[in-house]
Amino acid sequence: MENQGGALQLLKIPETRQKILVTLGLLLAYRLGFQVPIPGMSPAFLQENALGASTSVFGLMNAFSGGDIGRTSVFSLGIMPYISASIIFSMLSKVSPKIEAISKEGASGQKRINQWTRLLAVPIALIQALFVYTGVFRANPLMIDSSIGSGVSLALIVMLSLTAGAMFCMWVGELITEYGVGNGASLIIMAGIITDIPIALAQMMGSQDFYDLVIYLVGLWLTIVVVIVYITKGTRRIPIQYARLQRGRRVYGGQRHYLPLKINMAGVMPIVFASIIFVLPGVVFAAIDQPWLARIFEDRQGFIHITLQITLIFAFCFFWNRLMFQPDQIADDLRERGSFIPGRRPGKQTAEFLDHTLTRITVVGAAFLALLSVLPGFVTASTPLTPAMAYFLGGTSVLIVVGVAMDVVDKLNAQLVMRNYDGFMKGGAGSSAAGWTKKQ
Repeated sequence: MENQGGALQLLKIPETRQKILVTLGLLLAYRLGFQVPIPGMSPAFLQENALGASTSVFGLMNAFSGGDIGRTSVFSLGIMPYISASIIFSMLSKVSPKIEAISKEGASGQKRINQWTRLLAVPIALIQALFVYTGVFRANPLMIDSSIGSGVSLALIVMLSLTAGAMFCMWVGELITEYGVGNGASLIIMAGIITDIPIALAQMMGSQDFYDLVIYLVGLWLTIVVVIVYITKGTRRIPIQYARLQRGRRVYGGQRHYLPLKINMAGVMPIVFASIIFVLPGVVFAAIDQPWLARIFEDRQGFIHITLQITLIFAFCFFWNRLMFQPDQIADDLRERGSFIPGRRPGKQTAEFLDHTLTRITVVGAAFLALLSVLPGFVTASTPLTPAMAYFLGGTSVLIVVGVAMDVVDKLNAQLVMRNYDGFMKGGAGSSAAGWTKKQ
């Protein structure tokens, strides 16, 4: 009842209601773009496949594109080029001193980095469009319009069309971030994942054990969601004590705060990196006509695939956490601000303690991501699930959906709190003014 009351209260607020409607409208416009086919496609192929051709070569890149990479629409790349550019600049801000200095300049520095991110997204989109052309068009000559040809002209048409679609998706995402609710890129990814679920359920309705299968899927999905929420919210709180300063009769500082370290600090990034590593060899081996090597990387339940995937997830977890959270820098910042960890000397001893704590947290987070990436595939292997539904229950998609949903709920709650706080302050100011007037 309290959650329902909070939701109704949000809809009663004009600003929040307008943001929600703007977000839904932009997402609808984004999804309508998937009805526009890529120029150069055969009309007969489009009628036969109803714009639903897909390929499993691209793995997790399908989710980060918005759910349609490898299909035949101009929005096939989706938001993936912008996400790739954002990841690159996130890493450069920790590696390059010049970019790190720009990122610390506040709003102006962030504006410059955002502009560079948009510019970098263009060549990344061209490269990814080339992969789509070689992995989809070249693999299926029947989908090519013979009147255009199959050479350089078709490649340019496909690459420029996909790049233009990716830039439009990036623009829609930025509009959602500015005028809507939540992060636009994350919501586009979430929308692309969710929109495939009704189609997958409709395809399973012909199964004899449909209702038993739905109950099984709901139970499995709820279990995965509970585990993801528990791990995502889990933190290791390190106590931080501020030094006490006495000036005259007044005492400053001395408060105790906490430095929260999330268990899954890397989020879904290690799985993204591991999937990209698997995508490239599969495409290369398929291009050089080595199908048995390509099958090793595509067999999601093979021993070699699982071993390499778990190893890469652990490696990228440690790489990402060490890159984003640097114990030596944190220890220096704490010492400069006159704070310390109780029982640890400022400086080297604090850095060693943070390093040891980060290592243990990273092991737990990496094990969680590895199980989330591998285990659901075995659970759904013996069930008559469609590839889209099996992929949705593969853990990674649920992790993205749950993370984005939690972020949107937190931002809506923050807007509701600010609205109530503004009303309380205005009411308090009005009451004080009224009381002062009566006294006069």
